[in-house]
Amino acid sequence: MNKLPDAMLQRLLEESSLFSSSQSINPLLLSNMLERHYGLSGQFERLGSEKGHTFRLKTDVNKYLVKVSPSDEPEPVTALQIAAMRYLHDAAHALPIQRIKPTLDRMDSVPIDLGDGTCRTLSVFCFVEGLLWEQMDATVEQLTKAGDALGRVNIALRLFGHPAAARSLVYDIRHFPHWTGLVEYVPDPKHRLLAQRAFKLFEEVLLPRLPSLEMQVIHGDYAPNNVVVDPHSDNFVAAILDFGDTVHSAVIFDPANTVAHLIGRTQDHSWDDAFAFVAGYEQSRPINQSELQLLPVAALARLTMLALIRYWKAERAPEQSEELLASANYYWANLERAMGALLDDVVARFRYRAGDPGA
Repeated sequence: MNKLPDAMLQRLLEESSLFSSSQSINPLLLSNMLERHYGLSGQFERLGSEKGHTFRLKTDVNKYLVKVSPSDEPEPVTALQIAAMRYLHDAAHALPIQRIKPTLDRMDSVPIDLGDGTCRTLSVFCFVEGLLWEQMDATVEQLTKAGDALGRVNIALRLFGHPAAARSLVYDIRHFPHWTGLVEYVPDPKHRLLAQRAFKLFEEVLLPRLPSLEMQVIHGDYAPNNVVVDPHSDNFVAAILDFGDTVHSAVIFDPANTVAHLIGRTQDHSWDDAFAFVAGYEQSRPINQSELQLLPVAALARLTMLALIRYWKAERAPEQSEELLASANYYWANLERAMGALLDDVVARFRYRAGDPGA
């Protein structure tokens, strides 16, 4: 196939470090850096990661998550992710944010000079044992608690700013119109039609409202694979992980990112999980009623993005194509079921769950 995205999407993919080389890090160099700067040594296990390199480090006492930034990720972008976590640690300590392990001289990260003219950033986090949210079927009560946790994160981030937060991130829903170049990667005509419906909805409903949406720094990827949960805890959410998609964007896009993962999983109740999640979100961070009606369209856009990106990745990584294409088919099925509901009815249910007497 060997297709190339259009110029704008190509730039967004590049600026989001999705063209990063997967060249491995010298394990001896990494071990020496951890020993020298963190006083840590132990056994490494490589973990899957979309960008950069991620390891689990097991010492005699504790476990840690070790991250090395992508080769082409600008240092300010890496610094943004760590700064957002540090800000939440300090300004809202009760929030279940994965904890940063500081260096011996109390820094949150250290540069790695690879000796070839490139430099990456090394950061270490306390490893959180537990179950990922995606590994269980959450109850309505648990979904509500997961929504409340994100609402509290958004409240806490209201005053946070960073020079790199204005970056161009390909997964930012406001860039969805630029994703049209990926539709030609989709082999199934039915799936292409679903994507075209999503683009048309976005263009008609959300695009005209973009300039007026409330903006701030958001997590950007509060997805079930980025949340560690404890089903037996009253809080449910044990740790919020991975601030790699942190960006200054529309606040409404943060819950929409999550809703995209919750809709369409069943035929008869395709939006019910989303209603519970958003009701929890609004317990701590109410959504402006004029923006609430945009939430379903933003979620459908994000779900379309989740499907489309799999084809692009499959072409770049043929050894993973079977898994990626199966994942794409899962998202298309969810999108089709979610689009089977009338959007006016979905908006009315969101308003009802939010306690709007006019719903």
